[in-house]
Amino acid sequence: MGEASTRGVRLSTERRLSTLARHLGGHSLSFSSSLGSPPMASRDPNEFIAPCPTAGFYGGSVFANVAQAPEDAILGVTVAYNKDPSPIKVNLGVGAYRTEEGKPLVLNVVRRAEQMLVNDPSRVKEYLPITGLADFNKLSAKLIFGADSPAIQENRVATVQCLSGTGSLRVGAEFLARHYHERTIYIPLPTWGNHTKIFTLAGLSVKTYRYYDPATRGLNFQGLVEDLGSAPSGAIVLLHACAHNPTGVDPTPDQWEQIRQLMRSKGLLPFFDSAYQGFASGNLDADAQSVRMFVADGGECLTAQSYAKNMGLYGERVGALSIVCRSADVAVRVESQLKLVIRPMYSNPPIHGASIVATILKDREMYKDWTIELKAMADRIISMRHQLFDALRARGTPGDWSHIIKQIGMFTFTGLNKEQVAFMTREYHIYMTSDGRISMAGLNSKTVPHLSDAIHAAVTRMN
Repeated sequence: MGEASTRGVRLSTERRLSTLARHLGGHSLSFSSSLGSPPMASRDPNEFIAPCPTAGFYGGSVFANVAQAPEDAILGVTVAYNKDPSPIKVNLGVGAYRTEEGKPLVLNVVRRAEQMLVNDPSRVKEYLPITGLADFNKLSAKLIFGADSPAIQENRVATVQCLSGTGSLRVGAEFLARHYHERTIYIPLPTWGNHTKIFTLAGLSVKTYRYYDPATRGLNFQGLVEDLGSAPSGAIVLLHACAHNPTGVDPTPDQWEQIRQLMRSKGLLPFFDSAYQGFASGNLDADAQSVRMFVADGGECLTAQSYAKNMGLYGERVGALSIVCRSADVAVRVESQLKLVIRPMYSNPPIHGASIVATILKDREMYKDWTIELKAMADRIISMRHQLFDALRARGTPGDWSHIIKQIGMFTFTGLNKEQVAFMTREYHIYMTSDGRISMAGLNSKTVPHLSDAIHAAVTRMN
């Protein structure tokens, strides 16, 4: 190292020491001799620090044997889409709402709520309690169970703020793995791909019950009843509150009642995943009916809520876990144990997104405006269903495509197979998950003709 370089290193070291001294309040940076280390400033700048043995093995990384993990089945679709330079590409894999122009949407009421929060000089950035924002928890329980719910009035609900729907499911699963006598959970076949991973890593044993009938592209109700009927007493059962992901197929109210009676007769514990309340039909109360049926009978259940879709708060990670208990004193003890699950996991939840939700839910005018925007999103998705169905019928595409308008919510299970999906991606630059699930929210009037052309070609040429 030349003289100029040596001088540069020395000056750089002195500047860092000077900065550190200012942060320490001007105290001298002398080191106690008892520490067995000379002052840093006296070190020879030409002296190099020897690499630690754990920094590598003969020059290689200690992580050299770590295998490349596969892309997430859903998020990987977006990765592939982003790499495609085609100007006609369409992404129907992402589970996020898009406008008619194909753009992400921030609700007007959300922007207003955020502005109110920003303009409030009393707001600080202190930690929330482990259970989260109290107003958010109270209002979330009312939203899903109903303001007049006996469970709420009798203080039998333990609600904690979590990291969106995924975090709510994980916290609930870990609580059950620690405190519930049965560690087996039955999930629908098919279901959201993350469900199996969440419950397995939380310590539960995952089994499936029949749900979707490929022949009718509807509900396999008989198979569902048979599988839940043969489940062991006390088993946990995951239920999609509405807008089943990925199929878009929901039980009718009468079928829900039969499911409720069967589960209660066998002592099966319901665990609802409510990711689309209000986003499916456009009506918040209608989309919560399945959950409220199970709460009205006085029995216990768990519900995971997400505000990603119905408020468009995807990146804010806003959710809640509610456990309905038999009595108020049990709910108090349950909440105390939920804290012990959350504390070593992420300590306490973020404040911003929950504050947005609480601001909207507790203001009558803002709540009304939210329901109007929410219905507009749901109606646009329903419109896309009808446009796609009409386009396929106009082309004379082989098959019965009525399931597109019978299914509900963000997703449609098209019935296309892996080969047809691969063909559509290769030839038409349309991206979706390999099981044929498409996000109706990713469509617009301009892309419906392109998609219907692709489906028609896939069905006629790849059948």
